[in-house]
This record gives sequence, structure tokens and C-alpha cells, in this order.
Amino acid sequence: MNRNSDSLSRRSFLKNSSVIGAGTSAFTIIRPELVRGAGKEKLKAGLVGCGGRGTEAVVNLLTGTENVEIVAMGDIFEDRLEKSLASIRDEIKNPKLQDRVKVPPDRHFVGFDAYKKVIASDVDIVMLATPPGYRPEHFEACIAAKKHVFCEKPFGTDPVGVHRFMAAAKKSEELKLTVMSGAQRRFARDYTETIDKIKNGAIGDVVATYADWVGGPVLQFLGGGWPGPKGQRDPKWSEMVWQNRNWYSFVWLCGDQVVEQHLHNIDVCNWVMGTHPEKVVASGGAIWRPREAAYGNIYDHLSADFEYANGVHMSSYCRQYPKGCATNVSELVVGTKGRSNAHDMGSGSGQDVRGGFRDPMENPYVREHTAMVNSIRGDGPYINHAMAVAESTMTCIMARESAYSGLEITWDMIMNSKRDLSPKALSYEANIEVPPLPVPGAYKFI
Repeated sequence: MNRNSDSLSRRSFLKNSSVIGAGTSAFTIIRPELVRGAGKEKLKAGLVGCGGRGTEAVVNLLTGTENVEIVAMGDIFEDRLEKSLASIRDEIKNPKLQDRVKVPPDRHFVGFDAYKKVIASDVDIVMLATPPGYRPEHFEACIAAKKHVFCEKPFGTDPVGVHRFMAAAKKSEELKLTVMSGAQRRFARDYTETIDKIKNGAIGDVVATYADWVGGPVLQFLGGGWPGPKGQRDPKWSEMVWQNRNWYSFVWLCGDQVVEQHLHNIDVCNWVMGTHPEKVVASGGAIWRPREAAYGNIYDHLSADFEYANGVHMSSYCRQYPKGCATNVSELVVGTKGRSNAHDMGSGSGQDVRGGFRDPMENPYVREHTAMVNSIRGDGPYINHAMAVAESTMTCIMARESAYSGLEITWDMIMNSKRDLSPKALSYEANIEVPPLPVPGAYKFI
């Protein structure tokens, strides 16, 4: 089996140590505070992207850590920033945690350059939670400023952007900066313990993997907090404002479901395998989503057959149909001695019968922030998810490009792709053209 040295070293790390964040690494940990001098001193965090995920990430950070404050926030929309700050203060009931929300008016940054102002506002940690189309540029700026990063997944929406992210990821490793991803399964106790056992032979050699995200649609304009009439575009909005308000419907901002959402499941399979697939054939389309402006230019279903270098296949399927249709969000790993759903051999996640957590500290969305701060302070294993989750992001983009084009796409092809979805200029009045729904045979892979 041919593998490059990076794949071998990553696989050896995952096999010979508890999964990152779950226990003690077999590697010598380089204590980050020797680089930044963090120690036990107070850490300051800034949020870039004040939607629902960014808001909850701040709550999770404050819940799972001590002596960390949120001191700056940025978004391209002022109403979204102000709503987020109010929600954070409302959701945090503990007065001691409320005292750690210190975002004065002069640190409410609005505009396409708000991320630069957050980075420059004397913070130690930058939390990136904008739509993923902005992720590579924002991450690159964070690493250039030597900031630790909580980086929501995915790490880009096109090959050019993810390449840019990967270059910054390598620099973050050289600087020993902590980079925590939003792939929270990597900090769910049942997943980390089960995958550790799989890597140590509990089900024999892995011969197949399955990844599914079959659920309902994600539609910003039908959700709570929509600033205009529900389901309608405010006539005062430019095309840029409209697309950012309704970002999940546009490929340049969300990457399509297989990239933005299904990454969770595909990342689990890559985590199990210790590397990325070498090729994929995929298909998909839009059956349920109407061909109307509000629904943009993404598919509502996509299936993919990935193949790893050792011949193991990953069967992947994602779909977003209306309420009442079948649902299935899961992973399956098949071995020569058994099978696992990737979380059935752990000690449990601490969830109660209603899906909540008896102990908030067992919530993986909280655990990842605890582990991040421990990494920064040197109280736990050094964590840098940047390259691993960037590879999972590129894996998902590889599947999307295969489905759009109708071609078999290899890892080398996607790594050399010149597909760049980002607008040439960012402004509130920009007229962003919406490409038609991709049609295999007509859509050209570049």
C-alpha cells in the first residue's frame, strides 16, 4: 500500500495515542505557553461571525473554561451582532459567567473588514464562525497575527481557498499555535473511546465505512430572527446582502450540504482511516428544492463512493428533504471481526433521554473549548486540527465536484484544481451573479 509520509505519521499518531483531546498523546507535548506565555493568566477571545453557531460557541467557551473573557465581536451585519450579544447574555444564567462577557461598544466591529479589527483588538483567541466561504482569508489573517483559533467547519468552499487554508495550517503548526475545529465529534467521549478501540483492532481490519446525513433542509430565510418578512427578500437588499442573509443556499458561501454539513460524518471516516480517500465518483441533484431565487444553486441530495489508497471504500449519502421524510445521521465502520457505529464502545456521552447533557462539561461542544484552552495553557495535549479537518473539507469538495461534473475525481485532481468561488471584491453593493444549478456534462471541472 502506497502512502505518503504525512499520512503514515498521522495514522501512527492516531493509532498509538488516545484521540486528540481524549487522553495522553504518545508524542512529546510542546507546551504552548512556552511560545505565548499564557500560563494561568487571563485569556481574551474575540468572535468573528455572529450567527447561531458563533453565538453558541461563545456560550460553550465560557461554560467550559475559567479565566477566559469574550472582549470583541465582529460581523458584516450590525443587527446580527447585537442580537448575538443579547442572546449570549440571556443564555448565560450564571452571574460569574456573565461577568466575563466584556464587549464594550467600541469593540462591536461591523463590515467586511470586521475580522481584521477583532484580530487587532488584543485578543489571544479568535473564534471564526462566519459562513465558510470567508474561512480561508480569515484563518490566514489569524495565523499571520499569531493568534490561537477556534475554527468552525468546514475550512473553505473551493479548492483554491482550502489550499490557502492549508498553507496557513502549516504555519500554525510551525508556530505551535492551537487550532480547534468545530468538528465536535472529535471531543465526544463515546466517539473518542470507540475510535481508539477500532484503531487498536477491536473489530479487526477495517474493510468498509459508511457516512450518512439524511435530514431536513437548512433554510435561513425561514428561520427565527430573519430581519425581513419571512420567506421574502427585502427589496432594499443588494444581491450581496441577500446572499449573505441566506448564505446556506449559495455554493460560494456554504459549499453545498456535502461540504457544510456532511463533513461531520466524512471526517469521522477519515479519522478512522487516518487519511483521506484517493478518488471518488458521486452523483446528485435537486428534486425537492424549487428553482426559485431563495433556494439558490445547491443540490438537495448527493451520494458518493470514495476509495482509500488501501482499497477500502466509504459510501456516503447526504440529503435535505422536508419534514416527514426519513432521517439518518450516522457512521458505520465494518471490520473483519465486527462492526461499529463509531460510538458504541465508549463510556457514554452523558446524554439524558431528552438528548441533553446531565453534566454540561460532557457536551462535546463544551469539551472542545475546554481542550482548546488547556492546549493553549499547556495543561493538556497540544491540539492543532487545521490540516486534518482541511483534508476532510477537501474530501467533501472532491465529492461535490464529482457530482457536479459527472467525472471521477482523484485527490491529485482536486489538489490541483483552480476552482475559485470567491467574489473578486467584497462590498455591500456588489452584484454577485448566481451560477445555474450544476448539470453533469455541462459543468466543467477546472
